[in-house]
Amino acid sequence: MEQFNLCYPEGKFKALTFSYDDGRIEDRKLVEIFNKYDLKGTFHLNSAYFPDKRKNLEIKGEERLPSTEVASLYKGHEVASHTYTHPTIARCPIDKVAVEVLEDRKFLEGLVGYPVQGLSYPNGSYTKEIKELLPLLGIEYSRVVGSKDNFSLPDDYYHWQATCHHNHRLMEHGKEFVELYKSQYLYLMYVWGHSFEFSRDNNFSLMEEFAQLVSGKEDTWYVTNIDFKRYMTAGKQVIFSVDGTTCFNPSNLDIWYRIGGDLVKIKPGLNTL
Repeated sequence: MEQFNLCYPEGKFKALTFSYDDGRIEDRKLVEIFNKYDLKGTFHLNSAYFPDKRKNLEIKGEERLPSTEVASLYKGHEVASHTYTHPTIARCPIDKVAVEVLEDRKFLEGLVGYPVQGLSYPNGSYTKEIKELLPLLGIEYSRVVGSKDNFSLPDDYYHWQATCHHNHRLMEHGKEFVELYKSQYLYLMYVWGHSFEFSRDNNFSLMEEFAQLVSGKEDTWYVTNIDFKRYMTAGKQVIFSVDGTTCFNPSNLDIWYRIGGDLVKIKPGLNTL
């Protein structure tokens, strides 16, 4: 009997993704680094704080990107929600949480032209009820704060914890990630933070050094948060016949499996193996 193992696209077994909050002007420099090294990031924005939009929501000492820059700056990356006004949502009435998410989605979608389905919890705040609400609001995942210090895959996409913040052992984790070689496993390195922290700490060079270390690897899939989640969900939805000679892929994505010793690309619809 042959083994059937889900792979990342093209048979890769490592994936790298990034998640950055708040839409500060330092995102320009961060996106520049990502684009230089062909890395993919997810950027969580608060629609109420665009300087060309807000009225009574000024935040002293912050410089945020204008809404007019969103589509061009983040092209090739993912724009995701961080709620409309960035409240501590665990303290909010549940119906107001729904409004925060939906209003942010609506405005951002008007800028980028695609469904916004990712979220990061503002102030790291959430409850069990909020997690249960998010799928009903069209949200596919939400990132929490903190670092788990490993490369394991998420078992709860509404409590998605990153490998590390960029100020927490980033190069140490990066070197360990690059050296992983056991392709019988799938690994994910997930880095999060706020781009203004690079200016505050005068360490944009840290991300440049990390990008040089991890980029251009044939065994690594460079991916946004939402594309990772969509692919992994679709991969688990593939239905194989008992004898393994056919399968049905109900998604619109190509899915890669290693079947026995062969790498197989499973196209949408019915496949003969």
